[in-house]
Amino acid sequence: MVVGEFTESADLVVIGGGPGGYVAAIRAAQLGRQVTLVERAQIGGICLNVGCIPSKALISVADEWHRLGEASNRGIHVESGRLAMPEVQSFKHRVVERLTGGVRQLLEANGVTIVAAEARFVDGHHIRVVSEYESKKIEFAHAIVATGSRPRELDGIPIDGRVVLGSTELLALDRVPDHLVVIGGGYIGLELGTAFRKFGSRVTVVETTPTLLGGTDPGLVRVVERRLRELGVDVYRNARLDRVNIENDEARVVLRSESGEVALDADAVLVTVGRIPNTDGLDLPEAGIQVDGRGFLVVDEHLRTTNPDVAAIGDITPGPMLAHKATYQAKVAAESLSGQASAADAMAIPAVIFTDPEVASVGLTEAQAREMGYQPVIGRFAFGANGRALSLSQGIGEAVVVADRESGLLLGVHVVGPEASTLIAEGGLALEMGATLEDLALTIHAHPTLPETLMEAAEVALGRPIHVAVKRR
Repeated sequence: MVVGEFTESADLVVIGGGPGGYVAAIRAAQLGRQVTLVERAQIGGICLNVGCIPSKALISVADEWHRLGEASNRGIHVESGRLAMPEVQSFKHRVVERLTGGVRQLLEANGVTIVAAEARFVDGHHIRVVSEYESKKIEFAHAIVATGSRPRELDGIPIDGRVVLGSTELLALDRVPDHLVVIGGGYIGLELGTAFRKFGSRVTVVETTPTLLGGTDPGLVRVVERRLRELGVDVYRNARLDRVNIENDEARVVLRSESGEVALDADAVLVTVGRIPNTDGLDLPEAGIQVDGRGFLVVDEHLRTTNPDVAAIGDITPGPMLAHKATYQAKVAAESLSGQASAADAMAIPAVIFTDPEVASVGLTEAQAREMGYQPVIGRFAFGANGRALSLSQGIGEAVVVADRESGLLLGVHVVGPEASTLIAEGGLALEMGATLEDLALTIHAHPTLPETLMEAAEVALGRPIHVAVKRR
């Protein structure tokens, strides 16, 4: 029951406490703004609570468990082993609680007022916040909208939390399903499907298109597909989900594939068919804020919306739905609304997929470079020729550099292999600094390390590789 309503004043309001919202609040507070952060659920948002962080915690445990089973290849013989999923969940919770607790402490240390409520715009300078016991208006000078995104659901197949699961529900399981059917061959489906295969589930991935990891360079995807086959993950491409029948906590998943109807019996079905921006329910038109045809807020280079006193960041803006994009935009928005000449001008935003092996990209692929009029030169170096990768028993994949043939300017860096998520940072820095192939090749890399693959790939592109045999003319 809501009792009464009154109006408060705030200097700068942030709606949403995820990796975009809480960073915006802290940066604005550092600039001397009095900040109120409105979050309807949990500080840290989807990423810290039920997305990026808990998923990577489970993936890391799955990797350790799987490598334990392969340890005899490295001279380690484990006579017995036991996977206790409730204890795995406890580990995941500890990681999440430490990070979310730390974020709350940072907000409080910076003097940010936290309001646990749901927000809607009343007009261009007022929001209404509603909690279980209270409704009030907040008048603001500036606002930043950072409400993130949510999973897209399939018509007629609601997530019930028992058999049909979203990523949130799967990450909370304290059991290992006998057979997990994953609907959607994108990064979330493959990350979690691979993890549960390593935990011991039989895993089947269903993808409506001809390829997995849509939008990712095909050469990188092929390496992941080979590894999926090695792990025993079944994949149906060009397959459409027809229906899911549930009885006694068991599902029969019926597909329409190129070879006809296929029926799969499963005790868990994971639906990962994309995400949609959380822009409905905010009453944005009341504030003069324009939304495009896909539900994203229209913003300029300063992240300001069509209401110049309101900025928007993260998944609700056009571009990749990535936490680090939101964090970057958060600083720009807070600075711009605080009078600084700050604009979003990132050369490239890295993307990472935590499959086995990991995939990471920043900048242009070869195909994209050609489309933009470049004459690209490509350098590739396999992890199978890298001493550190072999010592880790992870000699799968390659590092790829894309550069302009005439100037040598780096245009893109792509990695599929061990620690790709870490290696891509060097590629991002190189692109931001306008580095050339010569810069990368002449940078002394420590030996033996995985980053040497980037140096070696640059040498290949320059035509003077040391650790790749080339035919002498």
